[in-house]
Amino acid sequence: MGRYQRLAVWPGCLNSGRVASSPVLRHGLRSNNIITKTAFLTLYTPRHATPATTRYLHVSPSISISHKMSSSLIPANPADLMVIRNVTPNVVTFSVPFARFGRIQIGGRGTLVRLTTGNLAVFSPVALTEETKAKVAELGGNVAYIIALDFEHHIFVSEWAAQWPEAKIIGPEGLPEKRAKQTKDPKINDDKFAVVFTKEGKRDIRISEEFDADFDYEYVDGHVNKELVFNYRPDKVLIEADLMFNLPATEQYSKVPESERPSGFLNKIFHSVQNTSGEATWPKRFNWHLAKDRNSMSDSLKVIDKWDFVTLIPCHGDVLEGNGKDIFRKIFQWHLQGKM
Repeated sequence: MGRYQRLAVWPGCLNSGRVASSPVLRHGLRSNNIITKTAFLTLYTPRHATPATTRYLHVSPSISISHKMSSSLIPANPADLMVIRNVTPNVVTFSVPFARFGRIQIGGRGTLVRLTTGNLAVFSPVALTEETKAKVAELGGNVAYIIALDFEHHIFVSEWAAQWPEAKIIGPEGLPEKRAKQTKDPKINDDKFAVVFTKEGKRDIRISEEFDADFDYEYVDGHVNKELVFNYRPDKVLIEADLMFNLPATEQYSKVPESERPSGFLNKIFHSVQNTSGEATWPKRFNWHLAKDRNSMSDSLKVIDKWDFVTLIPCHGDVLEGNGKDIFRKIFQWHLQGKM
């Protein structure tokens, strides 16, 4: 590791077109794979990097996730492994194990929210098990909004839309087209989106009167995964997908046999990069370099920072209850302070 750290990145190396001669480093820099980039940033970024010392390290603006069938990305028995929990009387989480490429164990989570009107909104929906349906019924039964929180969290949209065909489907730009091309995946239909967030005029886009009465929302187009972030004002709960992680995914793997829980070198690397404890230097680096448009992302984060929330629900890792705003500010300190 030490050898590669010395070779890694020097000021201006990418601007001048000079890339370290090691094929490992070239692969890390040029990869369009989020896991490869994460490992690269973990292993090869200077140990005490700051925005100033790493400002020339550019991360490619797109993430290319494996084109395997969605069935290979989710547990075969979600009902046995899902943890259903009321975070508040109006907010329920559905936490499941999820391993990218079958090895990087980051967990997955859907969130169900009861609006003041009694209608329901589901964010980043997970498998629609009988237990999930029972919880939906317990909260009122009418799912009126199905939200894909980003360009990747959409596998179960069709399953929920089939159950509640009148629900409005909401997502970021490019996602409807992406789904329309995935014709060979039996879990993904060419569903019609009622609201699509675009970079142009994004803050003029409205969802509905009842929804807007309860939620703040921001389209973080500067993030590589085109993130949609929501704040449920009545309970002060922020809901997001890949904007930030909080690993390890303890709750999401709590029903998994001990022998199958996160372990091994790759998980240790990724968990260290996405752990929010202490100074959280690695998550700061990760999010700083993952921005495809840093100015736009920083602008969005400053908007979110003005919202009143205390709980933060990520799709990957444990829920932050009571200290969500504090952790958010710590992880995005560089963006919020405008350090370039």
